[in-house]
Amino acid sequence: MAVPSPRALAMLRAILRAPNTSTALLFARAIYSEQPQRLTATQARNFSILNRPPPNYPGHVPLTSIERGALAIGSAFTSLIDPYRHDMIAACGEATAQPFFIASLKKRMLSDATGRRILRDRPRITSKTMPLEMLRRLPENSVGRTYAAWLDREGVTPDTRDAVRYVDDEEEAYVMQRYRECHDFYHALTGLPVFVEGEIGLKAFEFANTGLPMTGLSLFAMLRLKPAERRRMFRTYLPWALKNGWRARDVINVYWEEELETDVDVLRERLGIEAPPDLREVRRREREDRRRARELKESLGNA
Repeated sequence: MAVPSPRALAMLRAILRAPNTSTALLFARAIYSEQPQRLTATQARNFSILNRPPPNYPGHVPLTSIERGALAIGSAFTSLIDPYRHDMIAACGEATAQPFFIASLKKRMLSDATGRRILRDRPRITSKTMPLEMLRRLPENSVGRTYAAWLDREGVTPDTRDAVRYVDDEEEAYVMQRYRECHDFYHALTGLPVFVEGEIGLKAFEFANTGLPMTGLSLFAMLRLKPAERRRMFRTYLPWALKNGWRARDVINVYWEEELETDVDVLRERLGIEAPPDLREVRRREREDRRRARELKESLGNA
């Protein structure tokens, strides 16, 4: 196969990045991204810690295979010790997604009409593109208002997601960024909170739905749960997550920006997702039951 000239590659890049890219060109972009982005044999031989190739996009950090493996192991270990180290969770997700899993997720987007539009438009979810003041004014039980209410309740914002750095292919890096920025919509859709138990339940759902290794590795955090929390996870939330994540449509292909006024129950039904039991309410009821049992025991002891 003939190798295109640098000038031809530059022209092709300009065409493929045009804002009005057609569906046919999106498939061309997918084919192109698998070829010229690869290192030449000479570059591969010379690629080392002291001799890196140029980045493929702003912020990109090319890694050797040894560095990628070390990053995957180190970030996974650190995330298990401290599940609130979001930078390590992000690094683990990127280091373990290549070369197969993030490419597979991109292909699933390319096979879906809405997914192709997302790849063409490349929307970003930030506090500027999703102003909370606007979302709070949307109809009751709409996706946008439910999302805003979840953000307010959990004390987070759309700007808390780290930028992708370690995914080599530029388009696959966007797919990872899109997954990352949509994560809070998955929280809002399922109602699962941000504390460890809720995050494990959502990661199990994401693993069944996206197949990204980091989401599966996150299940090891169940070792940190208290016995009662672990029993609740195995009895209720893990079965729910695997069942719904497996059978639901690909959530990566939801164009959230176009669904803000959709009723959240309608969207769940369209995607094939059942809402799990409200975890905060379940925990509250269990605390009340323990308190009443303790008070009853004390009253019997004083009788």
